[in-house]
Amino acid sequence: MDWAQREAQDFEITQMKSDSRRLMWHGMFLFLLGLVTGLLEQRFTNMRMGLAAHLEGVMNGTFLVALAAIWTEVRLPPTAKAAAYWTALYGTYANWLTTTFAAIFGTAAANPIISAGHHGQPWQEQLAAAGFLSVAIVIIASVVLILWGLRARVAQHE
Repeated sequence: MDWAQREAQDFEITQMKSDSRRLMWHGMFLFLLGLVTGLLEQRFTNMRMGLAAHLEGVMNGTFLVALAAIWTEVRLPPTAKAAAYWTALYGTYANWLTTTFAAIFGTAAANPIISAGHHGQPWQEQLAAAGFLSVAIVIIASVVLILWGLRARVAQHE
């Protein structure tokens, strides 16, 4: 391996570690948001949805910390890896935020069981439904990319 290849490899390793640390930070920050949301549960229009928002923050924060722990093992082309990174961040934050807004507004969108008979204004219901749909699409895409980057075939060729 020549000097330029070694420099490129060192840069890639440094970038992966930096991405991993940022995922850890975001995971812990989202975990904190989940904890604070739990303290505010009683103030939401729909307390059940407030509990769901608390759990989304805590669970999605934990997911990001776990992802940070394996990030250096995710082997993807740079564009796909960036897509996996940003979709993971968007999906986790948007999940907490959409659920929190649904708790504040008391919407029933996508969660009629948790809605406990509450209903928001039509625009609030549409906003929550769009948020939950975008989260579902984006987080599934992120996890598929991450799984693709963790496939055994890639690891065997290194």
